[in-house]
Amino acid sequence: MPLHHLMVGTWTPPGAIFTFEFDDEKLELKMIKRTEIPQDEPISWMSFDHAKKNIYGAAMKKWSSFAVKSATDIVHEASHPIGGDPQAREASTNTRAIFLLAARQPPYAVYANPFYKHAGYGNVFETSASGALARNTQNYAYQPNTGIHGMVFDPTETYLYSADLSANKIWTHRKNAADGSVELVGCLDAPAAGDHPRWVAMHPSGNYLYALMEAGNRLCEYLIDPATHLPVYTHHSYPLIPPGIPTRDPATGKGLYRSDVCAVTFSGNYLFATARSNSFDLTGYIAAFKLRACGSIERQILLNPTPTSGGHSNAVAPCDWSDEWIAITDDQEGWLEIYRWKDEFLARVARCRVQEPGFGMNAIWYD
Repeated sequence: MPLHHLMVGTWTPPGAIFTFEFDDEKLELKMIKRTEIPQDEPISWMSFDHAKKNIYGAAMKKWSSFAVKSATDIVHEASHPIGGDPQAREASTNTRAIFLLAARQPPYAVYANPFYKHAGYGNVFETSASGALARNTQNYAYQPNTGIHGMVFDPTETYLYSADLSANKIWTHRKNAADGSVELVGCLDAPAAGDHPRWVAMHPSGNYLYALMEAGNRLCEYLIDPATHLPVYTHHSYPLIPPGIPTRDPATGKGLYRSDVCAVTFSGNYLFATARSNSFDLTGYIAAFKLRACGSIERQILLNPTPTSGGHSNAVAPCDWSDEWIAITDDQEGWLEIYRWKDEFLARVARCRVQEPGFGMNAIWYD
């Protein structure tokens, strides 16, 4: 089928979900629907449920869910406040709903993370028979200075791994298959004090975890201990920005780059990771890695500049039926771009710009 559809959200109000159509024969990309959603609930990270019948959104002070009846028929069904610390939901605090992860196995709970201040709890939501967010069933504690920005399950969906950017840790929880609740197994510090893990991805084998370090601007490889299920750092790491370039602003001392997202492709043979620049005058970067069948990283294939800094985004999203198509979003200028991955070369084949506030957080592939 040559036509595929993707959905993208925004970082800032007014809230909207944008649907795009990509023709993989003509290599054309166009925006075909703007779905209005609650204006004060823009979605900075969205995810499908296991059946692609619902979209879940991290929406400022809320967690939201939408029934997906077709690529262009998306209906808001529920919004729930951030759970855990009561101050997290207050308008006067900077706490923000930042990330959520939908279970792929029953009981199909949704696992959600706030960020910035008062973000020391993960929120677990029960879903209705149709998949809508129904009830906040658990608020499990990390630690007071936690700021989780990414999570991933192992392939059996028994263990949950969380990247704690603020506390510089990686956490491991075990999921209860009966009710979806989680309990702590353990945590470990990032390899360096300045790493700040932002994202985690896992190989389909379940043997290896990849942690993207936002401030360290590197990808670190971890082996999963088969007895404890805790990650063990292999001391293999790979750059996400080119070595030798200036990394700090000489005037302010602030970092010029912050790495963003990593994702394994459909086959499990490749992994992509991105970095953003904090300056609109500099580009971000995309890296590609070859993975062995066991999941260890065989080699870094490329480290290419992206067209812009990436803004808040530069999020890479491989499609879920092939290794061929990769989407990247950018909120500096508001681009959704499609890349073709072929013979270990990466080429941009289509792009579409949406000039609305905050457009271009993450893309999710519908079909």
